[in-house]
Amino acid sequence: MRCCRPTQEIIIDSSFADLGLLAELVAAVQAKGYTQPTPIQQKAIPVVLEGRDLLAAAQTGTGKTAGFVLPLLQRLKTVKSKGSPDGRRPPRCLILTPTRELAAQVEESVRAYGANLTMQSTVIFGGVGIQPQVDALRRGVEVLVATPGRLLDHVQQKTVDLSRVEIFVLDEADRMLDMGFIRDIRRVMGLLPRQRQNLLFSATFAPEIRELAHDLLHDPVSVEVAPRNAASELVTQVAYSVDSSRKRELLAKLVTEGKWQQVLVFTRTKHGANRLAEQLERDGISTDAIHGNKSQSHRTRTLADFKNGELRVLVATDIAARGLDISELPHVVNYDLPHVAEDYVHRIGRTGRAGSEGEAISLVSPEENKLLTAIERLIKLSIERRVEPDFDLPTRAIGDREEPSNARGMRTDRGRSSGDKQQSRPANTARQRPPGSDGGQRRGNGQGAVRRARDGGAGRGSAGQARDGQPLDASRAAAAARGPASTSTSPGANHRGQHGHASQPTRKTRTQQASKRGTLASLLAGARRLIG
Repeated sequence: MRCCRPTQEIIIDSSFADLGLLAELVAAVQAKGYTQPTPIQQKAIPVVLEGRDLLAAAQTGTGKTAGFVLPLLQRLKTVKSKGSPDGRRPPRCLILTPTRELAAQVEESVRAYGANLTMQSTVIFGGVGIQPQVDALRRGVEVLVATPGRLLDHVQQKTVDLSRVEIFVLDEADRMLDMGFIRDIRRVMGLLPRQRQNLLFSATFAPEIRELAHDLLHDPVSVEVAPRNAASELVTQVAYSVDSSRKRELLAKLVTEGKWQQVLVFTRTKHGANRLAEQLERDGISTDAIHGNKSQSHRTRTLADFKNGELRVLVATDIAARGLDISELPHVVNYDLPHVAEDYVHRIGRTGRAGSEGEAISLVSPEENKLLTAIERLIKLSIERRVEPDFDLPTRAIGDREEPSNARGMRTDRGRSSGDKQQSRPANTARQRPPGSDGGQRRGNGQGAVRRARDGGAGRGSAGQARDGQPLDASRAAAAARGPASTSTSPGANHRGQHGHASQPTRKTRTQQASKRGTLASLLAGARRLIG
């Protein structure tokens, strides 16, 4: 990639016909209800029609799919194909996407926009049988939409020929890198002809994306239509404060009392998605879940039911955040806040699309306050806080700063002296240390005997018995009781520190010594009774 020259601003009120598209494509766009191109479409379509390489940054919901599908269909229609020597029709255009759902929806757009053209397309991804895909490839296609893994499966089985690809599109490139597809992408790039047109679309222009673009693109035009990690202005963002144990109850109340008919809910884990879907079903709300462990047939059927209104709530993990395209989706709920703030932007990008307004609701428990703060810092916006009656938290309001924690996850005590901290722990709950490790002092044999006598003898023996079960001589017990006071020769007996200097005993140490003296006095009294 030698340089990236930004495009000039294009008049906003232009129509699709003004962009130089064929009448057949304009008619197909109008049949889907679109009359005015979005900013990314206005900037990208002319560049692609010229045959230039393109580096485009656009958030989800901006119409970027039509921004590359419409012009590439026109180029395939108007530019004569070189053909194949054996008469087959290998793919002329390859579109790579990170997820199955996104691949299916991009290919659906190819068929919809190319309805008035004699253009064949197909989609290949994992999770389904490979033979129908092989049959479609053998019949010949102009446009192939694929996920990297299944595409390389076909390459290995020699069921796809990529040597005739004229246009290569890398969609959601940043998501591909997040999912670890960089090696697969480079393998695919190595199978393509050197002379081709390349289009790279990404939500961000992170350094990793620019490095990939440097290897992929040749003298590209760079376009960017929205600030990095910016949420759509058409999306109303709200955060509810709620305890984690009551999130499901609050969600059911919002859906039921608000009469929400189409709600997309995001959870952090697959298990959490399944559990929430089952709970909402028991609450009388039609719900299902999709994630990576679900079969592709189940995911396709569930998504279709959600789109046509048969399913009221769809619970999904972040694997689907970039692959769901639902027109006029009114509500998106973050049941769990994502650990990565950027994923929040992708999640709420499912609503507020194509000029429609939407609402993004986050259910935030106290332990998620830091995640919410990171999200607000990223999007440079303060999210409105709401408290639902009977669900408010009495201790700490949402977004309040938590006390700093130590390595064990326990709150530290600010503003208290070390003596106060030591005094806060009762003397009889002092931390127990293994023999030979309590403050550098070693217990002698007498001290061990006293400990065994105090604890009722070693093992299950009765009071006054040694480890072997024999009676403990009273004089030995008394001597053992006096043992700690006369062990001046043992290391650390005079409270010497690591460097041999005498150290002053702390308040905790004095408290422990007083407790030991009381215990020893009781043992001495018992020994005297045994002697008498």
